[in-house]
This record gives sequence, C-alpha cells and structure tokens, in this order.
Amino acid sequence: MITDDVRAARQKLVLDHFHDEVRQEWDDVLATFPHPHYELIPTMTVHDGDGAVRGYYHDTRVAFPDQDHEIIALRHSDDAVIAEFWLLGTHLGPLGAIPPTGNRFRVRMTAYFLFDADENLVCERVYFDSLSMLKQLIGGLNMRHPRNWLLALRCLRGLLKMAGDEPHPSLVDTPKADLDLPPTAPDASKPDVS
Repeated sequence: MITDDVRAARQKLVLDHFHDEVRQEWDDVLATFPHPHYELIPTMTVHDGDGAVRGYYHDTRVAFPDQDHEIIALRHSDDAVIAEFWLLGTHLGPLGAIPPTGNRFRVRMTAYFLFDADENLVCERVYFDSLSMLKQLIGGLNMRHPRNWLLALRCLRGLLKMAGDEPHPSLVDTPKADLDLPPTAPDASKPDVS
C-alpha cells in the first residue's frame, strides 16, 4: 500500500501536470516525466520521447488552442493516480486529417498516470469515447447551410483517412494479466480444523 506522503506527492505532480498543460508550459509538463510517454487508447497511438510528445502537444493545440480540463475526481492505486476529467476546447485547426469545424467539444475522459517503483511518472494512458468528440465536432455542423456541405464531406474524408492508421503494437500485443493473488496469512481468530 502507498503511504499518505507518496499519495500527496503523486497528486501534486498530477495536478501540476494538468495545470502546466493548460498554460502550455511544455518544458514544465515534460519535467514531470523522466522519459515522456503518452498512450492514447481510442486512437491506438503512442507518443514516446521528448520530440514525439512535443509534437503531440503542438498538434492538439493547433486543433484546440483553448483546450482545458475540468477535473472530476482523482483516485489512487498502488501504482497510479487515476484522473477523471472533462476535456474541452474549440476546433479551430486541423485535427489530423479532419479540417477545423469551429465547434466546441466537452468529452469525459480518464487518464492513468502510471508510476514505477522509484515513484517516477512513466506513462499517461488516456481513455475516452472518440465518437462523443466527433459527434460534437462534426455533428454540430448545420447541414441546412450549403456552405457546410463541402466541410462535412472534407471531415468525412479526413476521418476515413485516419481510420486506416495501424494501431501501435504495444497497445495491441499486451501480456495477459496475472490474476493469481499471493497467499494470505491464516486468520488467527479462526481455529485450525485440519
């Protein structure tokens, strides 16, 4: 079990990480990792290392310059802080191959901030429903206006182009969980009947 001091230190690191992302202070965010590593489960992509993570930050802030978080809850486990939050922003730049729609989104997410035995943050693994985001970005186009028809077609084409991307092997080739629990000590309050 983790101690209260470890829990407090992890929570501070995670909250600083969130705060610095909103401020777009990338050096400070990257300083929370000895080796930056993001895993985005809905898109099956991995951003590993300083350059790849900075590219991820750049691309997401081009798409959503006002990206922000609303934290719902933080939970602690033996090797992680699990954050539930709303991610929100306005689609003002391209999101991969999807052109900007100008629409806002607000999507509920979960991020696992994973720590190693030395209390180093080694991974941020993010889960969210990408369809909820796409419904808000693309579904928010008013199709009664002919000017949006071409944009909707470009969005659909961009989405189809992105759908063909290969998933990162580390997110597909995962080891099976070891669910064998260690033996517990006998309960001294119960008599041994053997």
